[in-house]
Parts: sequence; structure tokens; C-alpha cells
Amino acid sequence: MNTREPDDHQHPTPAEYIRANFQPSDRIAVLVRNRHRGETIQRISTIDKVTGSSFQDWMRYKNEKDGCDVYVGMNALKPHAHTRTKDDIVSIRHLYLDLDRDGSTSLAAIETSNLVPPPSYVLHTSPGKYQVIWKVQDIALRQAEGLQHTMARQFDGDHAATDSARVLRVPGFLNKKYEQDFLVTIHSQTDRTYQLDDFKLRTEPVDSDYRRPYSSTRRTETSEPRPISQSERDWAYVRTALVRGADPEQLIAQLARSRAADKSNPQYYARLTVNKALADLEIPSRQSGDAPVPDADGQRETQH
Repeated sequence: MNTREPDDHQHPTPAEYIRANFQPSDRIAVLVRNRHRGETIQRISTIDKVTGSSFQDWMRYKNEKDGCDVYVGMNALKPHAHTRTKDDIVSIRHLYLDLDRDGSTSLAAIETSNLVPPPSYVLHTSPGKYQVIWKVQDIALRQAEGLQHTMARQFDGDHAATDSARVLRVPGFLNKKYEQDFLVTIHSQTDRTYQLDDFKLRTEPVDSDYRRPYSSTRRTETSEPRPISQSERDWAYVRTALVRGADPEQLIAQLARSRAADKSNPQYYARLTVNKALADLEIPSRQSGDAPVPDADGQRETQH
């Protein structure tokens, strides 16, 4: 294996990090979000433009002066894509896990496991929380998401952060989520690009927690399954957690955190999802529903 010893003195610039993780011809999404104002801006462009001085200056300004968190989509988009959905993805470049609960323990389990190879990068995103990234090639989208779901279960990762259109933080920028800013740092472990066979975890062909259809009409065995949206995955996860006795308010906080990068009003979305699941399961809600809060463009978030 072409690995190198961890080097705590490696501090690539954001542009160097992005160039190292994509091919020159790739198009990617960069997202900046001001949580206090509920404003989100997404830009989709080529690697050359994103890593150019003008674009990098804009990212730095939005982070340091305008109080925005900075994220990058981890998979390459189609040449004419103007949105960041699973249908827009042309190539899977990365697998990843978001370790947001007892992250140090989960990270230690990953780094000593024989089920997954050494991560390409570990991002330290806030105290006790990490994003773990593997550079990959020749992996289909459904294979990638199935493997990410399995790894989230195995290593206690965030189940809601396994969508292939997910955005992750960029090292070198400040995490503005908390009262005190936290500089996102990177720990590199290997420069190898992995393939599916390098991951020894057994993935289920149908994930009972996330891929179960909720329509009362069953599909025939010969019908092609439709793509599952991230909102449906959130819905399935929330239902399963509530059945297992999870606290609704803790679920709301967890879901809001996991969708903060791609929902203009993640708190409203999370509360709506949990309250609808409580009603569907006929579990009494612990508090009355909050009044709907409009998102940035005046439209309300809806549950799909």
C-alpha cells in the first residue's frame, strides 16, 4: 500500500486540498452558509476556477468577514449541472463519514479496523468531531451510498450524512457554528486512491432502515427501484430512532446539525420531520409544534 506516516505539519491551503482531491476537468459545488441570517450561497464551477485566486479570496472573505461556514461537494458533477443532486453526479470521488458523537472513539475504531483501509484524510471539524474521507475510483453511486450506510452503522457515524451529494467542510477555514470559532484542520494518512474491493464491510442489497418503500403499494419484483432522496432517508432514520425510544428533542437537534449545510432552515426542517414521524407512529409529542418559519426565499421547507 502506498501510504505515508501521518504528518501533523502538513497544512495544505484550501486550494491545494481541493486540487489534490479532484481531477482538473471536474466540476464541483462550493457552498457557503451564514447560519445567523439563514442565507446559503452555492457556486458550481471547474476546479481551475474554484482554486483560482479570485474564487479563493471570495471563500476566505465569506468565512472570515461575513461569518459563513464553507463546504465543498465531495463528488464530481456533470458538465452542465447547475444543481447539486444525486442526478447531477458524474463520478464518485470520495467515501466519507461524519463522526459527530464520541468522535475520538469512532476514529480510533476506524484507524485500527481491518474492515476499511486507512483514510485518505481526517478533518478535525470541532472539538471531538471529525470527518473521515477516502479517495476512491470506479465505484457507482449506489455502491458508495450502501457502503457509507454500512460504515456509519459499524463506526457510529451520522446516518443522515451519507448522501453522495453531501458537502463537507474545507480545511483551513473556520467553523462558525459555535460561539467560539474553530479552525478546521487536516490529518493526512495516505495518498492512495481506493477501489471497492479495498473495503471489506458486507453491505446489504436492501437497507431495511433507509431503503424500505413507505408507499402502501408494493413494487413488483421486476420493477426498477426509484432513487431514494435524502429526505426519505432522514424520515426512515427518525422513525426507527423514535421506535427505539430516542428523545425527540435530541433527534431534532441531531437532524438539524446534519442538514445545516443543505437546508436553508434546518431547525424547522428537523422539527417538521420529527413531529410528522411522532404523529405517524402515534407517539405523543413532548411539546406543541412551533409556528412554520419561512426559509431564505420565502418558501417553507417541505417534507418529501
